[in-house]
Amino acid sequence: MINSGLFSSKSYEWETPWELFGELHREFHFLLDVCATKENAKRPLFITKEMDGLSLHWADPSFMNPPYGREIGKWIAKAYEESLRGNTVVCLLPARTDTRWWHDYCMKGEIRFIKGRVKFGPINKSAPFPSAIVIFRPEKGRGHK
Repeated sequence: MINSGLFSSKSYEWETPWELFGELHREFHFLLDVCATKENAKRPLFITKEMDGLSLHWADPSFMNPPYGREIGKWIAKAYEESLRGNTVVCLLPARTDTRWWHDYCMKGEIRFIKGRVKFGPINKSAPFPSAIVIFRPEKGRGHK
């Protein structure tokens, strides 16, 4: 049975497709999946909602597909802060180029827009929004305090 909330504004969690994650993992060799559940974690080392990832230090390199609700700005800020600590953080994000968090943080990273719409989770349905990969690297973060 498909979770009908997955493609509505009621859902803020969008499971990363394995194909997209695999392509990024081959390039970055992630140690940590930052925003995961036990069921959808892409790496053996992962942080769940209950662990409060915003208060933890992350491993280098990390992958982050944050909750897409009102808290997303806090997660993007944390990813950027981790790059200032010397970590590479690769983020799968909605391409919301009109938001404050996009301009305050994403513009400081490397942005790779994704052609077409990402198919999240185990179902074969495209997201109702465009997506981008934003990469915060240590060398990018240091000059932008």
